[in-house]
Amino acid sequence: MGDPTHPSSVPPHDAEPVPSLDDAPRSGTRTVAEEIIPLVEETATVDKRQVVTGRVRVQTITDIVEELARADVQRESVGVTRVPIDKVVETAPEIRTEGDVTVVPVLEEVLVVEKRLVLKEELHIRRRIETEAVEVPVTLRKQRAVIERLDPDDQAPDR
Repeated sequence: MGDPTHPSSVPPHDAEPVPSLDDAPRSGTRTVAEEIIPLVEETATVDKRQVVTGRVRVQTITDIVEELARADVQRESVGVTRVPIDKVVETAPEIRTEGDVTVVPVLEEVLVVEKRLVLKEELHIRRRIETEAVEVPVTLRKQRAVIERLDPDDQAPDR
């Protein structure tokens, strides 16, 4: 390695000898020259940037589908039958149920020399339950998504 204090164009015999660290033990009174070596340190910085690698277009499409809605509908109807009795009773009979028939007594007071309770008639009420299948057309809406991938250079149309 050359002497850092003299340019390399100067021949080494003309230069004044510079003592080195190896010469230090041999010389008793000579001063050792110091050589300064600059130290370098590298640092790294990390930056981020956005890069468009692609575009995506999402559309929702609503389809209309006609379907038949099916259900079982119950309808209850009541029939009333009048049954004449014309019988004298001591007390008013209670409303009663016989099977699927509800019996409601109808009373009338009749003025005689004495007062008597006469069962005039009974109403027999029968319940009938009918089940009917019903189909009603209904309109249903269903949405679906369509996803389209685009190149990053393609411009998305303005909407």
